[in-house]
Order: sequence, then structure tokens, then C-alpha cells
Amino acid sequence: MFSRSSAAHSPAAGGFLSAFRLPPSRKRRKPADLAYGADDRPGAGLIFGLGVQHAGMAIALSSYALVAAKMAGLSLEDTQSFLACTIIGMAIATFFQSFGGRIGAGALIVHLPDPVMAPFVASIVAAYGLGSLVPLGITAGIAGIVISRLLPHLRPLFPPTVIGVVVCVGGFTLISGALKHSLGLNATFAVDLPSILISGVTLAVIVGFSIWGNRPMKLFSLMAGILAGVIVAALCGYVEGAERFASAPVFALPKLPSPDFSVPASALVVVGIVALLVQLDTFASVVIMDKMDDADWHRADMKMVGSSILGAGIANIATGFLGGMTNATSSANIGLAHATRCTSRYVGLAAAAMILLVALMPLATLALTLIPDAVIGGVEIYAAAFFIVSGLELAASRELDSRGVFMIGISITIGLGVMLLPGIVANVPEALHHMVGSGFVMAGITAVSLNLLFRLGTAMKARRELPSSPAEASQAIVEFLEIQGGAWAARREVVKRATLAALEAAEFIAGAGEGRHPIAIQARFDEFNLDVDIVHSGPPLVLRPAVAAPDLNALFDADDAAIDAAIANVSHVLIERLADRVRAGTRDGFAHVTLHFNH
Repeated sequence: MFSRSSAAHSPAAGGFLSAFRLPPSRKRRKPADLAYGADDRPGAGLIFGLGVQHAGMAIALSSYALVAAKMAGLSLEDTQSFLACTIIGMAIATFFQSFGGRIGAGALIVHLPDPVMAPFVASIVAAYGLGSLVPLGITAGIAGIVISRLLPHLRPLFPPTVIGVVVCVGGFTLISGALKHSLGLNATFAVDLPSILISGVTLAVIVGFSIWGNRPMKLFSLMAGILAGVIVAALCGYVEGAERFASAPVFALPKLPSPDFSVPASALVVVGIVALLVQLDTFASVVIMDKMDDADWHRADMKMVGSSILGAGIANIATGFLGGMTNATSSANIGLAHATRCTSRYVGLAAAAMILLVALMPLATLALTLIPDAVIGGVEIYAAAFFIVSGLELAASRELDSRGVFMIGISITIGLGVMLLPGIVANVPEALHHMVGSGFVMAGITAVSLNLLFRLGTAMKARRELPSSPAEASQAIVEFLEIQGGAWAARREVVKRATLAALEAAEFIAGAGEGRHPIAIQARFDEFNLDVDIVHSGPPLVLRPAVAAPDLNALFDADDAAIDAAIANVSHVLIERLADRVRAGTRDGFAHVTLHFNH
């Protein structure tokens, strides 16, 4: 945690970074508990210290590239070159995101090797060599660039329920490799006991630090787990190649592969689809950082999201030509930004420079390549568990009716079915093997398709007449909003607030007198807004600012009129607190109270 006492804009602040004039970002009101916002420039010491932490976190997470290298069976030399080029790509993407403007979000967003893409990178590299990374990177980059331009029109295709399925099944794809590396399985599936010990220690430290550690321990739990696993592996004699340190230069440029465009189009189509699905994570990362920077945040800044995805796409193309693995945004670094209460883009620029420096130091990349398979297996188990639970949590964050239940359940079933029955591709055309043979791709396509199918015939506006009995009317309001919330896949917390506010509004109307009573409830929804109308008889209400509640002791001696007025004022206060905006008026000859909720 850093205090505000340091001068954020002093002449000496920021050191050499003071020469940069970053493109301006959207005007935002900085939250009171945020020490430095996106456009603030901390002192040079803070920029350096926070940059080291973010760079260290990203380098630790570069182990996902090692996972892909192990799965592809790369040699030690090729693994080192592959890792160095991947880290350079991470630095490029992090620079774009931090610098901002038309390319990049203009936020402290750090990139890491894309864990979801790891199985696809591994299979293509194993079959066609490191040169295949060039068309792979170009394909993933073009997919990102295209979706960045079309993003405002594609939002209905990717609600949180669909994103949750994609993230969850992405975790399932890591399970096979995680168990093979953790158990040290060979061709006959014999278990290696030292490998179990190594992976167990790695996973135990990651989990232990994450659950019982203090804040710094939680932030660096992954790095600590890898270090502990390497130590145990060294004691077991499972660390090989340490003699290469003696001949490794301090600085060197990585070896770039010769491009190989013989990768089948069917494989590249699958890569493009996966890249599109991965951009959903970029969307979520930008939204989280924007919310962290804006005390008045209401909805996603689609221009900011589009610029972020565009920057990620261009960075993936550059990484492909270098011979590295495609990358994605790092949620761990977002957690670090939240913990330090600093989202300054200058810290992101410093982190990008440090990440690039590590990539050009063969001693550092060599140390990463010597991490044993069992340690990588422990990291894979952690990653798989994180993705599975995060995906399920995201999918369940919206109200679900039978449409949502079937969409999630069928999509996951098909994805798991393809993973459990790999021989299913034997009866499909060879051009479709890469697509049909991927549980991740099939689950994603199924989720998007079913989401579109089940939304057919679902109106974004609904109405229900209310019975005259107050008790029955209240029950009807609850049922109406629960049913419509599930049909529209609205956020659970928004539906709950809307239900409480609607019930309170109905009581407020009934108690206002002059022949008023609720006669119908209607609602309108889009991904940004939920509006609930309580239609009532009698004249429209005149809403005045709610006054402070009276002294309860004074009410004991008050007359009935004073007590009724106090109760009505309490209802008014509750409605204003629950809804983001309240208004009253007349529409189509009927009076109504409209409750607006930002979604």
C-alpha cells in the first residue's frame, strides 16, 4: 500500500519516464482509496519498485510457455529461444497496453503467455516446427484485429454465461498434461514417485501461500511454488543442464525461426477461433481495470476495449514473426495493481522494459528452461483448477433459467465428450480434425450457437398484470423479475436489487392514497440497462427528495399522520438507495414509477 504523500507530478518524478507524454485517456474521477490512477506519474522509486513486482509476476507466469514447450517436445536450445521470443512478445503487448492511444487500452495491463492456447501451440509446433509459429501468430493477431473493429456489434454473442463456459473448458484442456507431468507418467503409464513429491510440494506452496499467506506472499505464491519445486527437484537429482550456465552469455539476441507456412488451413481456423474466444478475457481485464480507475464507472468503455484487443492482436503478429507464443492479459498482475492501489501506466511501461531486458539475458531464460516437468505439472494443476472454478463462477454470475442451464450443461458435456473420446475425429473429414478434435473449440462454438438459438423469441420487453391483493401482487412482482432475469441472463445482484426496489415501490404507491394502487409491472432490458415500471391507478406521484428519518423516540408521541409520513419516507429512501435512478410520470394514459438500474 502506498500513500498519497509522494508528489505524483513533481518535476523529478518518474525519472527518465517524465520524457513520455502518454496519450490522454477518458476523463475519470479517481476513487478515494486509489493512490495513483492510470494517468498519474509516481516518483521514480515507486515506478521502479512496482515495475519490478509486475515484471517478476509476468516472468513467473511465463512458465505457461514452458508448458507448451514440454508438450511439444522441444529441445533445451529450442525451448530457450522459444521462451525468449515469447517474453519479448509479452513486453511488446504490455508496452502497447500501457502506452494507450489507438493501439492499447491505456491501462496497467501486463501480458503473459496464453495458457488456453498452449495445447494448440504445442500440437502445431510438434508437427511443423518452430517456423509454424509465424502463421499461427499472424492468424491469432488478425482474429484479434478483426474482432476489435466489430466489437460493438458482437456483445450479444458473448454474455458472461458463454465466457464462463469457455474459461471453464479451457481449464479442462490442461488436466491431461498436468497429470502426466505431475505423476511422471511414461509410455506405459508407470508413476514416478519423486515426480509426485516435486509436483506436490510445488502445488502445496502455491495453495498454502494463496490461502494462509499475507498479501506479498499471496501475490508471489506462484513464484514461490516454482522455487520450492525446483529446490526439491534439485535434491532429487531432477535438475539437469546446469553446466550450460558457464557458457551462456550475459546478453544475446534469441535465434529467430524460418517461417513455415505449411500448416493446414484447418489448424489455422481452429487457432483463429480460439484467439477470438481468448479475447473475451481481454474484455474482462479491461473492464476490471477501468472500474478500478473510475469511481463513477457504470458500463464497459467499448472504445477502450477495442483499442486493447487491437493492441493485443498486433503484438501477437509481432510475436509470431519472432517465433514466440501468443499472449493474453494477466489477471494476476491486475490483482497486484489492486493490492498496491496503483494503476499508473508509467509502472506498466517500466514493467515492459524490465520484461524485455530479461528476454535478452540468456542466463535468465536458461534458468527458466531448466525447470523440471514435475514442477510444471504442479503449475498446470493450479492453472486448471483456477480456470475451472473461475469459469463456473462467471457462468453462474447471471440469473439462469432453463435456457441458461441447458446452454452451459450441453456445451460443457460436448467439450468433455470430445476430450474423453479422442477417437471421435476418425469419422469426420480430415479438414475438420483440428476443430472437431478440440473439446475447447467445440464447447465454445456450442455455447455461442446455443446462446443465439435460445435467445430467439425472447423479447427484451415484458409486462405482467398485478392482482388486486397486496400479498398476491408482491408474489407476482418477485416471480416476474426472477423469470425475466433468467430469460435475459441479467446479473444476479441487479435482479435482486430490482426486486427489492419494485416491492418497496409497490408499497409506496399503495400507501400514497388518492386511489393509487399497482396494476401492472413491466421491464425493459439490454446489456447496459434494466428499467422496471410499476404502473398504477390514480394520479402520478410527485417525488420529492427524501428527508432524513425522524427520531424514533419522537414517533412514540406522534399522531397517525406523522407515523404514516415517516413510513412513506423510509420507503422513498430505500427506493432511491436500491435504484440508480427513480422517476415518476404518465405514459399511455397511466401513471407509473420507473426504476432504472445500471447493468
